[in-house]
Amino acid sequence: MGKTLAEKILSEKSGIDARAGDIVIAPVDTVFAQDGTGPLAIRQFQACGFDRLACPASTIFFLDHNAPTPTKELSNDHLLIRDFARKCGACLSDIGEGICHQVITESYASPSDIIVGADSHTVTAGALCAFATGMGSTDIAIAFALGKTWFRVPPGIKVNVSGRFPKMVSAKDLILYLIGKIGADGATYMSLEFGGSTIDRMPISQRLTIANMTVEAGAKTGLFPSDEITKKYLESRGRGEKWRPLQPDTDATYEQVIEINAAKLEPMVSKPHTVDNTALVTDVKGTRVHQVFIGTCTNGRLDDLAIVARILKGKKRHHDTRLLVAPASKEVLLDAIKAGYIRTLIQAGAIILPPGCAACVGGHQGILGNGEVCLSTANRNFKGRMGNPNAFIYLSSPATAAASAITGVITDPRELA
Repeated sequence: MGKTLAEKILSEKSGIDARAGDIVIAPVDTVFAQDGTGPLAIRQFQACGFDRLACPASTIFFLDHNAPTPTKELSNDHLLIRDFARKCGACLSDIGEGICHQVITESYASPSDIIVGADSHTVTAGALCAFATGMGSTDIAIAFALGKTWFRVPPGIKVNVSGRFPKMVSAKDLILYLIGKIGADGATYMSLEFGGSTIDRMPISQRLTIANMTVEAGAKTGLFPSDEITKKYLESRGRGEKWRPLQPDTDATYEQVIEINAAKLEPMVSKPHTVDNTALVTDVKGTRVHQVFIGTCTNGRLDDLAIVARILKGKKRHHDTRLLVAPASKEVLLDAIKAGYIRTLIQAGAIILPPGCAACVGGHQGILGNGEVCLSTANRNFKGRMGNPNAFIYLSSPATAAASAITGVITDPRELA
């Protein structure tokens, strides 16, 4: 009987013939924490009596969620992380380098890797066929010290996507549609595995968007096959030797198979206050928007900024709508400057924030006022997510966000195309 991608990776890494439901112990290739979760992981590491890392070179701390820090308490957390990383030899991704999930895919993740992080959106690296998953800070502390951890092999859901996206429809609309279809708990502790002709053509940047949001359906991991597109991406990153082909077996057993025709999709949004509260943009168009936030680990890549710049070129944001843009990494920012996108965005009235999480988690750089509405390209719209429980967050694609920044209301991007 064939195996899913999750079963293949966990079998290989654990050295046993692993099937869904089995418990395995496997070494991890990369383990990381960010500045929101890192201090607790460090304290748990120390409380357990550990004094050295299993593999310092593959242990990474990211200063990205509150960077630069807005309070002295968070600055002290940064001091704690810096001191620990220096003493133990761990890698430190400093303020301005970018969001952990983006930097992991740029510089670390490879097919069949096991990656664990103290952040739920660690699943992003599944776009490169890495078994990547988030864990609590205590589990991460153990992985720091031992270089391995245990997993229950997840059952799988196969998502086959065929057809070509219509104009102004993208991977973000696809994953919002899927989450709306199966619900926020529709893939709890499962592996969401993607395939089909649409996926075969899909660039890594859009695969990353989809993998990033699989956790919003409860998935343990979200996996894409390792194919020629994966190979070309790794070669472009100077990691071509890390590539290996990896596909699920044709006779693999899945709990469910979902078929989606991309040609029939339309621009989507998630309405407050849950990600699975989805609707067509046409159903909510005209909703007043006080702030548009473009960026995050979901849609802060160069391709996303290119779409936004194309829509905004020669136009201005609505005078009553703030437009915040946060590139996902320093590399994205530099490439966007070189391509002229940043100039276009600034001319349109955007505020460019440092590479990092920025307004996404409500720490700083864009907290909403009472009753305000934000249209965001992020992955979550929970009540209070952006720092104010009396505000409202809608999620959308970069195209919908850019169009709405111009009009000041939620707008179907096809109307401005």
